[in-house]
Amino acid sequence: MPYIPHTPDEVRSMLDTIGAESIEALFDEIPAHLKADKLDKLPEGRPEMEVLAQMGERAARDGQPLCFLGAGAYDHHVPAAVWELATRGEFYTAYTPYQAEASQGTLQTIYEFQTMMSRLTGMEVSNASVYDGASGLAEAVLMALRANRKSKSRRVLVPDAVNPRYRAAVESITSNQGVEQELVPFCTEAGQTLTDSLKPYEGDDYAALVVPQPNFFGSIEEVDALTNWAHEQNMLVIALVNPTALALLTPPGEWGQQGADIVVGEGQPLGCPISSGGPYFGFMCCTRKLVRQMPGRIIAKAEDTEGRTGYTMTLQAREQHIRRSKATSNICTNQGLAMTAATIHMALLGPEGLTNTAAQSHSKLNQLLDKLTAIDGVEKAFTAPGFHEAVIRLPKPAQAVVDALSEQNILAGYPLSQSYHGQDDQLLICATEKRTEDEMDRFANALQEVLQ
Repeated sequence: MPYIPHTPDEVRSMLDTIGAESIEALFDEIPAHLKADKLDKLPEGRPEMEVLAQMGERAARDGQPLCFLGAGAYDHHVPAAVWELATRGEFYTAYTPYQAEASQGTLQTIYEFQTMMSRLTGMEVSNASVYDGASGLAEAVLMALRANRKSKSRRVLVPDAVNPRYRAAVESITSNQGVEQELVPFCTEAGQTLTDSLKPYEGDDYAALVVPQPNFFGSIEEVDALTNWAHEQNMLVIALVNPTALALLTPPGEWGQQGADIVVGEGQPLGCPISSGGPYFGFMCCTRKLVRQMPGRIIAKAEDTEGRTGYTMTLQAREQHIRRSKATSNICTNQGLAMTAATIHMALLGPEGLTNTAAQSHSKLNQLLDKLTAIDGVEKAFTAPGFHEAVIRLPKPAQAVVDALSEQNILAGYPLSQSYHGQDDQLLICATEKRTEDEMDRFANALQEVLQ
């Protein structure tokens, strides 16, 4: 059911029960000079019909363009049941489950989410999510610095092929803590991070190597070689992954000889629509030996003295409740509603459904590439295989092409010139299982017209 505020009669009844004269009386301990005055600039309430019309008008400004844009946000199909269930009152307005006896449903949902993410990533432990993939990567970097006892440095190796917005978030969050990102160049022919490009860093002290899979260009990285190299150099491996791709690709827990140590990523592809920039949530998994360094919460299943199944929070590594200055993390609040939607989404699709989604997305990308590269002057920029994104090279500046196609209500992709110097003619495109052949033909025909 939708969330409905309390009526004046209900408020009065609750105040009478606890013996308070008014809601204001509940805050009488706050000195008067600290309280805000009346909010004169806040407009009066409006009728529901008027508010809905206004919000509909604002939403319409975004439009519903044909989307071939990826770069960290992916237009997948979300079954109608996902948000029909996630927005029930039991989930929609649920608070942090500190009181286990009153929060069994929420706790079980989180437990199921952790189980699914552990299986999807091949890792031993999952937490109950973080803000988003970008801040999750920053958390993973800080976690690696704490956990790698063999390293004395505060440096990490980050491939230039990692999402530039993620790298910017890591810089913002960690730079004032003395953390340095050392950028590793990518192969301009393959669009991958080659082990040869890591040789200059051999023998130096770095706490971790970030390994994206796929990387920002959509290319599949040689994760086994990268993982083994990092472990040989006494570095931890932070896997930055697309959860949909993991339905087809080797999970990080099986990379190389030992597997990745920490896994992070953006959960938006799992049941969260791309609606004006959100919602997002990050996931984080790790090996059991690193669990006490992982931010966030862990929910566990147990039995009571009568043999009944129960769920409870067993680990809160952040500690800010009692020792904020010594907390493992102070920005690890769980994005509960988005995580709930992802849990329902994965449960509805199951392993077969997730695999089909990933396989169709990969197939649709190949179809799209065939249509676009048939246009004179358009070619694939990199030789490495991809998942559902790829970079194409155009005979005109990519930004101008994107601007022209946007006038035809087509989101053509992400111009790499926004983040990479000297790649003005390169465009990152994406195809998911939602894209039809007619839509791809529309894109190809519009692109051909713009280029001519």
